[in-house]
Amino acid sequence: MIRHIVLIKFKPGIDEAVINSLFDALSDLGDQIAGMRGFDGGISVSPEQLEQGFKHGFCIDFDNEAARDAYLEHPAHQALGAELVKAADGEISGLIVFDLEM
Repeated sequence: MIRHIVLIKFKPGIDEAVINSLFDALSDLGDQIAGMRGFDGGISVSPEQLEQGFKHGFCIDFDNEAARDAYLEHPAHQALGAELVKAADGEISGLIVFDLEM
């Protein structure tokens, strides 16, 4: 299993409705991509406050690397990824992506 983890530092003042809409659309990809097990996303609730501005994030579990790769190449993911980059503070530097083999 592959756990795909994305941390996002959104631009200051971005509306939570925009963030929720992006997360909802990412979650909906599970209906289109075989091997995508689910989506969990939201705002950090860590009492440590070590996010360094990366206050939002999401995780998606995939059955295997092939399922993760299908997600990465999917046109809907490509479009949503471009929207996330535009919404991130500093664009691509406002994102951290980490894939963990479980």
